Amino acid sequence: MKTVHEAKGTCSQYIEIETDNDVIKDVRFAGGCPGNLLAIGELVKGMTVADAIERLDGIKCGDKPTSCGDQLAQALRKH
Repeated sequence: MKTVHEAKGTCSQYIEIETDNDVIKDVRFAGGCPGNLLAIGELVKGMTVADAIERLDGIKCGDKPTSCGDQLAQALRKH
């Protein structure tokens, strides 16, 4: 299943997510810090949605109330 999530409060504009039976197959961010976001996408591949949410939920970027990782966790909840 593929979905697109609009990111809020981060440098990235949106996140494309692909899962299969609750396992993350692919994650791609548009905008933001390319190297870091590519790394996040690679690190969560093969994880269950629940595991990725647990690890990324609540992470902040500097003084912002959210981060690209936190936005991914929120997107996975809706996914």
